[in-house]
Amino acid sequence: MPHLVRFDSPRSASVVEFEPPAIGPGEVGLSTLYSGISAGTELTAYRGSNPYLTSRWEAESRLFVPGTTTHAYPLDGWGYEEVGIVSEVGEGVPDDLVGALVWGAWGHRSAAVRPAEYVRARRMPDVDDPIVGIFGKIGAIALNAVLDADIHVGETVVVFGGGVPGQIVAQLARLNGGRVLLADPLAERRALAERLGAWRAVDPTAGSVAEQVRAVTENRGADVVIEISGSYQALHEAIRTVAYSSRVVVAGFFQGGAEALRLGEEFHHNRVQLVGSQISGVSPALAHRWNELRMSKTALELESAGSLRLRELISHVVPAAEAPDAFRMLDEHPGNALQVVLDYRA
Repeated sequence: MPHLVRFDSPRSASVVEFEPPAIGPGEVGLSTLYSGISAGTELTAYRGSNPYLTSRWEAESRLFVPGTTTHAYPLDGWGYEEVGIVSEVGEGVPDDLVGALVWGAWGHRSAAVRPAEYVRARRMPDVDDPIVGIFGKIGAIALNAVLDADIHVGETVVVFGGGVPGQIVAQLARLNGGRVLLADPLAERRALAERLGAWRAVDPTAGSVAEQVRAVTENRGADVVIEISGSYQALHEAIRTVAYSSRVVVAGFFQGGAEALRLGEEFHHNRVQLVGSQISGVSPALAHRWNELRMSKTALELESAGSLRLRELISHVVPAAEAPDAFRMLDEHPGNALQVVLDYRA
């Protein structure tokens, strides 16, 4: 029987059986090989702090409003980093799709049904290991932040956050011609960033990042900063780090109040521009050419070509049946892992 990961209540997960929907005309059945756990957005659902669980998102007005909530526990099959194989096709779908490797978003579940056109658009490029397909969506999120940053050759780019999206951002910023400095408090993540091509990596708890960056930029500051850790302390330091009248791309998913953010200081006096980067859209200047699908494909094609190193971000691969333990580890000891992947092949 197919199974999925359920969030029963805050900080409580289980693996339960489910009845998959029938495969209709124009649809295909997918058997999941791997799914990746997002240690940012997804943990907010696991912990109960996601705004969809505390308020209602009104799509028409694009506002969160109090009262009812968009989602409620139990939450079934949350997740957006999947790769699988086409196991069956419905009426009107050619058999040539059977056996195709596909990346996409269908949550932590061992089987799913998707339209054939969705699947055709997300066939895996030629890769050494299909597990990298889990990076399709998070690769788009990282590339979106880099497109919002508008990096030019020779510019100093500072990335706050050495988690999975930050490591991808740092690599993409370097491919764009930037000289990349990554800030993260964990030594292992700093070492990984440098191994993957960052110019240098610094510990933000050991001294002011803003002062360190000015020391190596003739007191100018970073040409652009990308904050993707979701820490208000990091966002405040990102504002301090960027050059006068320059841009901070805000891509992290922040939780709670912003006590550490003081907008009357460098933000006000240095005319800093804050740009929100979120996967629901792209920069208006690029929207006629770019969308989420193209960004995902680009990330996976860069990996296939050897220009983007994604496999090295995976720290744990565990059986899908052990998902509750994996979420508990990421919640209680986030520094012990980078990218955790659930394996459905057993």
